[in-house]
Amino acid sequence: QVQLVESGGGLVQAGGSLKLSCAASGRTFNSYAMGWFRQAPGTERVFVAGISWSGAFWYYADFVEGRFIISRDNARNTVYLQMNSLKPEDTAVYYCAAAPQRSVPRAPDRYDYWGQGTQVTVSS
Repeated sequence: QVQLVESGGGLVQAGGSLKLSCAASGRTFNSYAMGWFRQAPGTERVFVAGISWSGAFWYYADFVEGRFIISRDNARNTVYLQMNSLKPEDTAVYYCAAAPQRSVPRAPDRYDYWGQGTQVTVSS
């Protein structure tokens, strides 16, 4: 079993940056693909970025448009999401999730473990 705890959210002005972290418990962290999702009020949870178990492959949603960078440190059991050039429409609760596979799924139902989420608010 994997427990995930996100941190790093907050309030930032448009154009600013935030770096989210997701700390995982468990000794098998490096056997999981990791993903970041977000959910704004009244909307579905959507895929933002994902990274393979080795960190060699990563994928982004189209709306990221080169602004975000996902990375992982398997020695620290942590995955990160560096978010730059933030826009008001990036406002949402951001969740990290773990999928017990090497490839990176985009569908939320492929992920077995979820964190509690961290709020990101971008003001205009």
